[in-house]
Amino acid sequence: MVKDVFIYDRVRTPRGKGKKTGALYERRPIDLLSTMLNAIKERNHLNTSEVDDVIIGCVTPIDDQGYNIAKASLLYANWDDSVPGIQINRYCASGLEAVNMGVSKIMAGMADLVVAGGVESMSRVPMGSDGGALLNDPELISEVSYIQQGVSADLIATLEGFTREELDAFALNSHKKATKATEANRFSQSLIPMLDCNGLEILDKDEAIRPTTSMESLGRLDPSFQTIGHQGFETMALLKYPVVENLNYTHTAGNSSGIVDGAALALIGGIEIGEKLGVQPRAKVVSCALVSTEPTIMLTGITPAVQKALKNADLQVADIDLWEINEAFASVVLKAIKDLGIDPAKVNVNGGAIAMGHPLGATGTILLGTLLDELEHRQLRYGCVTLCAGAGIGIATIIERL
Repeated sequence: MVKDVFIYDRVRTPRGKGKKTGALYERRPIDLLSTMLNAIKERNHLNTSEVDDVIIGCVTPIDDQGYNIAKASLLYANWDDSVPGIQINRYCASGLEAVNMGVSKIMAGMADLVVAGGVESMSRVPMGSDGGALLNDPELISEVSYIQQGVSADLIATLEGFTREELDAFALNSHKKATKATEANRFSQSLIPMLDCNGLEILDKDEAIRPTTSMESLGRLDPSFQTIGHQGFETMALLKYPVVENLNYTHTAGNSSGIVDGAALALIGGIEIGEKLGVQPRAKVVSCALVSTEPTIMLTGITPAVQKALKNADLQVADIDLWEINEAFASVVLKAIKDLGIDPAKVNVNGGAIAMGHPLGATGTILLGTLLDELEHRQLRYGCVTLCAGAGIGIATIIERL
């Protein structure tokens, strides 16, 4: 018998700028993650021996983030020795995939209670520093036409006819919504301030939001991916998509997701364990979906993932009250809205990764918590979280507020 799975709690760090001058640079990934483990334990008066597994997404699992940071953080946070831990990498989908893997284990009766989430310290472990064939093997890259993600985003914008002004306007709106949400304490239910090693608070809100952003300031930014595009990736893209005569380089640092540090966790389980522990479910996980599309355009997996999740849940686009679509690049979200026929007013109502940043392994879990908080605030029913990821992967999860 397939079990229903519920979300009992969600926590996240503030997102710190992913550079040495960022507020969270002084804290190791293990500090980010163990702080979240302690928070979810204390908030729910949790006997940690009841947790069957801890699943942690991390996209660059080396150095400070390597060697199974999930189990290392459990030990550092003094959780019960009986709790195992696993580190997974599904590219940018990792944080949501960790949750979905936990959901699957509970549905199948292999677990009752799971903590799932992700961590990424991009200031300490730079993106791509773990290497890999799809990054460093020219023969493979050429054979499968795998191009740099920013060039893929520019390819999407070119194919869809999105102008630089449209992308910048989307980015500006993200900053405006994030600023408004922060000022209204819309993230306060989930957000756990980070402390330094002396117990002094170093960050209590997302650091990358720029309230003074304007169309003028965004318009002064140079394209970010033109140079690398001219190193061969543009040629590969045009060979794969001959309908395009010239690639328009429209993405900049201003309309692409920011590099940040962060961690997040969700507490999920069946109804029986919640009753046993005396915790109240906040939402039911209705459907999960995972797909992959072709690796050149790469960032279009959102649409088929959402369609699959909706089909599994016997729902329509119109049934979803709120959407969290990861703002990897502005064109990615605009294409998903266009392809699925989503009302833009329902999408990323508190801003997104263009304003607040994208801590790769943690973002999916952060978005899940943001979605749940806003469904509760607005007393709405259904929400969907979805992200694109490297090599064509797309992921989506639908939840129902209780």
